Amino acid sequence: MRMKQLFTSLVIGATAAVAFSTASAADMTGAGATFPYPIYAKWAESYKAATGNGLNYQSVGSGAGIKQIKAKTVDFGATDSPLKGDELEAEGLTQFPAIMGGVVAVVNLDGVAPGAMKLTGQVIGDIYLGKITKWNAAEIVALNPGLKLPADEITVVHRADGSGTSFLWTDYLSKTNAEFKTKVGAGTAVKWVVGVGGKGNEGVAANVQRIKGAIGYVEWAFAKKNKIAHTQLKNKDGQFVQPDDDNFKAAAANAEWTKTPGFGVVLTDQAGKASWPITGVSFILMHKTQADAAKGKEVVKFFDWAFKNGGAAAAELDYVPLPASVVKLVQDSWKANLKDASGKAVY
Repeated sequence: MRMKQLFTSLVIGATAAVAFSTASAADMTGAGATFPYPIYAKWAESYKAATGNGLNYQSVGSGAGIKQIKAKTVDFGATDSPLKGDELEAEGLTQFPAIMGGVVAVVNLDGVAPGAMKLTGQVIGDIYLGKITKWNAAEIVALNPGLKLPADEITVVHRADGSGTSFLWTDYLSKTNAEFKTKVGAGTAVKWVVGVGGKGNEGVAANVQRIKGAIGYVEWAFAKKNKIAHTQLKNKDGQFVQPDDDNFKAAAANAEWTKTPGFGVVLTDQAGKASWPITGVSFILMHKTQADAAKGKEVVKFFDWAFKNGGAAAAELDYVPLPASVVKLVQDSWKANLKDASGKAVY
């Protein structure tokens, strides 16, 4: 299946379990986060062309990906909400970052162009708490003088599945809206106060596109590819910023990758005038002891190839490749943590 066909099915399909139809039993298997699906699909297409080896990746959400790798039904899991050190240890897992990108607020409002509206975490939190219910509410008007805002009712759209994208979104709102932190909190799956659910980034995107007056949150590539209007956001330094590669990089500039087990950094609400406030890292989970050493080696070869050759594709799809210094740390972690049944390193 060609990349264009894959992406079309991702955008308009009713299911989040998108995989390569040409997958064979010999291919690597992975499952999890929808956030990185477009770049994993592109990398897989290029990797197969270069090596003949395929990847069957199911975009089913971070929660499902974690469950599948724990159950050993896939060769790797993918999550945008990093597992903590004690959970990694208990499950015999190792974790490493693969790609960075941003989550954006998206809206469906007549006459409001992409990037024209300004919102803050405080205001979005109040919207998601059901406290602000109309687009011409005083709190929104105050942020957008001169912007013609309709009196439409606001329809909140959120994820219906366990989601790393939801983790990034709710973590940001919890850091910027005290009441949201108390009543909802941060997590891959939370008890939403109001709104309608959609499965995967594609489900949220479809609902926002369908419902006038809707607001939701998706990975930046989904917003761009589907031409859904995004908003500016106010960052920790008080600046209203647009989502782009440079602003994602700015948020990651001071990340302390080695201070948390499994590289588990969270890049929401980072300081810096240019920092995009909902920047995230997508992680890969693998078992430290590889029952099928050949498959484990192939997974590592795939990501090693992607780190070395996939930067242009990542930029094209509005992701941020890992800095070279972080790639070196990841490679070192493979050598130290991934072994076959006899204890021999697979990388």
